[in-house]
Amino acid sequence: MRVVAVSDARGALFRESGIPIPELTEYAARHGTIQGFPEAEALEREALFAVDCDVLVPAAMEQAITAENAPHIRASLIVEGANLATTREADRILEEKGITVVPDILANAGGVTVSYLEWVQGRQEYYWSEEHVVRELEQVMLRAFEEVHYLSTTQKISMRTAAHQLAVQRVAEAMQVRGIFP
Repeated sequence: MRVVAVSDARGALFRESGIPIPELTEYAARHGTIQGFPEAEALEREALFAVDCDVLVPAAMEQAITAENAPHIRASLIVEGANLATTREADRILEEKGITVVPDILANAGGVTVSYLEWVQGRQEYYWSEEHVVRELEQVMLRAFEEVHYLSTTQKISMRTAAHQLAVQRVAEAMQVRGIFP
């Protein structure tokens, strides 16, 4: 994979041939920002959304993708690493443009899933190796993605709508099984 643009709270960087991520990470650790990194050109943060790329990953701030910048997005896939990365208005625009959005509820659920796996270990008083946890996490995340993607494809709805529909369905089923609503 080639990373062509990145941003932090102070600015953004672009390099069409790809930003050397290990060097950028080292630079950011030393300087507290990516701004001024000599191996990429400075870019206005809003211009980041118009960069020609395959995948856009808004991973830090909520409402990063808005009705103002959504029309300029050129990526064919957005993977929301941040909670609430896309506004409702922007979501409609992206859907009209045919851009696939892997919603936050699915894309960044790994941390919550690992917390659940830690809870399971604690309840069992048995502790798994890191490799075991990673395998369990991968199984859960892949199954969730496949189920959301299948529903999205077969029902011709967005992945966000499919994820929410599955979530509501599972809560309703759990409530019925547990007798909460007789």
